[in-house]
Amino acid sequence: MANECLKEIVVNISEDQTITDLSKSIQPLQSEIFLKKMVRGMIVEVNLKSFLGLITLQLRNGDKLLIRAIGEDCEEAVQAIENYLT
Repeated sequence: MANECLKEIVVNISEDQTITDLSKSIQPLQSEIFLKKMVRGMIVEVNLKSFLGLITLQLRNGDKLLIRAIGEDCEEAVQAIENYLT
């Protein structure tokens, strides 16, 4: 059974950080990584390795996100996402 790691964060990124850079940084990780956010009154969860999914989330500073990673390197995956988005 695969490991699962969860972490809630608040987005705080600079203008020079892009979703392209985030997407590239997580490609080597084996875990499946998901971000969950409230978008226009609906809870949306996207696979972070999906570029289109990232666009759908419309990340902004102050957004509350739940990071969920499933796999052997889930702790590393969650930490990498937290470091990039906060």
